[in-house]
Amino acid sequence: MNRTVMLQQLEEVKQWDIIIIGGGATGLGSLLDAASRGYSTLLIEQYDFGKGTSSRSTKLVHGGVRYLAQGNIKLVLEALRERGYLLKNAPHVTSSLAFIIPAYSWWDKLFYGIGLQVYDIMSGKLSIGKTKLLGKKQTLAQLPGIDEANLKGGILYYDGQFDDTRLATDLAITATQHQAVVLNYVKASSLLKTNGKITGLVAEDTLSGKQYSLQAKAVINATGVFTDAVLQMDEPEEDHLVAPSQGIHLVVDKKFFPGNNALMIPKTDDGRVLFAVPWHDKVVLGTTDTPIEHISIEPKPLEEEIEFILHHANRYLEQDITRADVQSMFAGLRPLVKKRGTAKTSVLSRDHTILVSKSNLVTITGGKWTTYRKMAEDAIDNAVFIAKLERKECITKQLPIGKLQQDGEIFIHAAQQLTDADIKRYIETEMALTVEDVLARRTRILFTDARSAIQKAPEVARQMAALLNKDEAWITQQVSSFTALAEQYIL
Repeated sequence: MNRTVMLQQLEEVKQWDIIIIGGGATGLGSLLDAASRGYSTLLIEQYDFGKGTSSRSTKLVHGGVRYLAQGNIKLVLEALRERGYLLKNAPHVTSSLAFIIPAYSWWDKLFYGIGLQVYDIMSGKLSIGKTKLLGKKQTLAQLPGIDEANLKGGILYYDGQFDDTRLATDLAITATQHQAVVLNYVKASSLLKTNGKITGLVAEDTLSGKQYSLQAKAVINATGVFTDAVLQMDEPEEDHLVAPSQGIHLVVDKKFFPGNNALMIPKTDDGRVLFAVPWHDKVVLGTTDTPIEHISIEPKPLEEEIEFILHHANRYLEQDITRADVQSMFAGLRPLVKKRGTAKTSVLSRDHTILVSKSNLVTITGGKWTTYRKMAEDAIDNAVFIAKLERKECITKQLPIGKLQQDGEIFIHAAQQLTDADIKRYIETEMALTVEDVLARRTRILFTDARSAIQKAPEVARQMAALLNKDEAWITQQVSSFTALAEQYIL
């Protein structure tokens, strides 16, 4: 995945079958789907792959127990099916994980036990483990650190877990193995039209300032919470489609929650579920659902959200977590699709939506990481139809994702020491161009321990500068901008 080679393709290819705007879960999934079917496909991302919402998930590949409680059977069935495909296709970045709901009344134990057995049945042949009812002693053994006062037992069930931006990077790499072209730090400036129909777009390399006029038979808008900006590029009077909702996570040391299983709190004060999930030797606590008006590439956790998570987690834990114990915090924006008469984002559907405009712009938004593959399939089917491309079957249900090093070692860094070889690989084969790319997404150090990430930044900048032929001024700028960013992750 060499950026110089990819940029050269922008000069050489006269017309693409499909151009995708947006390098998050849906865009990268669409890129792999289209390229693996044999269409000439380009993806451009204004920032880095997974920079937005796609790096800020709860790190779960799940059917959505909450959606079952809401009665959204279709979404749960689809998500459970997609969970099964993803666990098989990307075993190096996914795993099954045991979740336990502590029950503090016999009624809760019965109610959630029956609900989760239904969840098991719905997963069918793609089930990853059977639900079990646990006694008090078993629950305490499986969930060390839980408050045992009035505990009646628990319910154990299984769901999936993953590393979101590691998967995003591997989707990009796998797509390039199918001849896709993919570029970060390239922005769509405007859409090109002939007789009212989109025939391509103008793109700008934000690092060099160079502009490219690109022709395409179909253009897909897969920009998540930035969907409306691209829609208005197409039709300036277009109404807003997305109702952004913010979800935050706090990351704490494993000492508060020393087991290997996840805790699921089935009902918070606002009717959501809350998780405490072991991840990269830390514990991720989340999430919230806060309607917001201002869309930002770096959303910030609100004070009430931080207090909400601490308050609910401490209800269930033996040892209270204080603000000083939080090692990193991060916020993401969900691109929920607006529904008339609904003000509360927590009740908006997590289903995805596809729109095809009069000018043939294909827009896909909504959804969640677990269902990214199905979203991609639907987006490409629509693009193929409007572009009158030869119809070819989707093959991603059984398509392996990802790449191993030559010696077979799988590389996933959380917070261990970075070597020169790691940095070299991230630059040369994964298109890392900034200190943030390395410390936030090629590794997850910013997300697991923000202070540690700040300490590592100068050395990473020096290593990158040597490989990218950058000067001292670049090193200073990179360390300064990364430190300013990482400070927003410290509570």
